Amino acid sequence: MSLDSWLIVLQAAAPGSRWPALIRGQNSIEHILELSRQEILHAGLGEADFEKLQAPDRERQNTWREWLGAAPDRQLITLGSTAYPRLLAKLPDAPLALWTRGSRTDLLNSPQLAMVGSRSPTANGRETAERFARYFSVRGLTITSGLATGIDGASHRGALAGTAGTIAVLGSGPDQLYSRSLEDLATEIIADGLIVSEYPPGTSTHRCHLPQRNRIIAGMTTGTLVVEAARRSSSLITARLAGEYGREIFAIPGSIHNPMTKGCHRLIRDGAKLVEDAADVLVELAPLLQIALDTDELCLQSTEENSHALTNEPGYEKLLAALRFDPCSINVLAARTELTAAELSSMLLLLEMEGLVEALPGGRYSLASKRAP
Repeated sequence: MSLDSWLIVLQAAAPGSRWPALIRGQNSIEHILELSRQEILHAGLGEADFEKLQAPDRERQNTWREWLGAAPDRQLITLGSTAYPRLLAKLPDAPLALWTRGSRTDLLNSPQLAMVGSRSPTANGRETAERFARYFSVRGLTITSGLATGIDGASHRGALAGTAGTIAVLGSGPDQLYSRSLEDLATEIIADGLIVSEYPPGTSTHRCHLPQRNRIIAGMTTGTLVVEAARRSSSLITARLAGEYGREIFAIPGSIHNPMTKGCHRLIRDGAKLVEDAADVLVELAPLLQIALDTDELCLQSTEENSHALTNEPGYEKLLAALRFDPCSINVLAARTELTAAELSSMLLLLEMEGLVEALPGGRYSLASKRAP
């Protein structure tokens, strides 16, 4: 790869343009720089594209080269190279190159599942995302998401607790984050995963970049799981793109009273596969990934990972079942379980001490992170 030639082309090329087809039709990136004005125009590009190729910004080129050379975990993965994601390369508007941070470039061609959702999820939604991601990671699926607050961040954290790693796709340059609150998580991902962007260093986050980012998330993965999403969530864009690319779409249902599940219900109504257990996703993806799975063992493992001694007692089992669907008050729990308020208060206190239940504002309770959704 001629780095200088690629940096010149990347200055001239706009994301989502006709450049991928032009590059695929040439023997080398250097040949692009030798094309005449007429050949550039015949390829469907414009005068401005040709001018940028002839007069590149050398200062910007040097800045990008310096960024790449500042640390060994920074790379430029170009279209057509062996490290470039094979699934992503099939898209007609595939990114010309991916700027990466992290040592795990091997993850780009590993079996991947996208996990996306709301930036303002419920406690249960965040905990579900983290548990599911860890479950998938332990079983060999790399989790790919957008490194935003909420479901994305929880999915990355869960994946890091497993073994198959995680990929964070940014809608900004690889050196820019959506929020400073994500800096620690980004550091963990760089150490044991990969940060990816089609935007060069120094590019700030912009709303118009998010659909482009989402196409990369959907394009690199075998399937997309939406954990929680409102009706207008950008996560639905990722799911729609996954469907257009012929990938699997999964959605976790929730309470009809929870606005954060309206998008998931819409996806299910439109044909997405309903997910009640993490094993449901692996069973669907197994044929596509050409792996053999013991489905009975998967379901048993998924259940056992969330077991606890207290849940075997009839009263507590009934109470936890009543909490399964959505946060609720003691009065609602009394109606559902036929237990008294005094009994429930004592039981909820014990469950809270065990980390199975958490108290919410307004006198409501919900399942906590140690309990299955």
